[in-house]
Amino acid sequence: MTNQCVIPVIKSPKDYQAFRISPGDTNRLAIVFDPVIANVSLTVCVEIFDVGGKTPPNRHLFAVEMFFVLKGTGQATCDGKTVSIQPGDSLLVPPTGTHLIENTGSGRLYTLCIMVPNEDFVELIRSGTPVELDEEDMRVLGRSDVLVSC
Repeated sequence: MTNQCVIPVIKSPKDYQAFRISPGDTNRLAIVFDPVIANVSLTVCVEIFDVGGKTPPNRHLFAVEMFFVLKGTGQATCDGKTVSIQPGDSLLVPPTGTHLIENTGSGRLYTLCIMVPNEDFVELIRSGTPVELDEEDMRVLGRSDVLVSC
């Protein structure tokens, strides 16, 4: 038996690279982990939706995609079924499920998104336009937006 220590990869929000896939998109994706960093076929990102923002309807042939709502409210639609989403909700989209996420709240919607296998998702994200994460994004990603001073 070989003793092998694997050092975990640790990143903070200041390390995330963010992109808009298409210039007219109303959502941005901040990459947390990808196949190169994780050494496994997955993509983990935080998807940030502006007020009224949404993804275009999309589907994946093999990948399972999971969304966990961090902040904000919205609607998730998969194969014609729509549900409301709020912080703490999780949504699992099976392969071939045509889906979209829409921000229906008065502020930004933040979701943690995990796709396994990657199915060229991170390559699509990186082919977009690089964007900066602003102060609000950094507060939410660092969870300092929920800190209460005593």
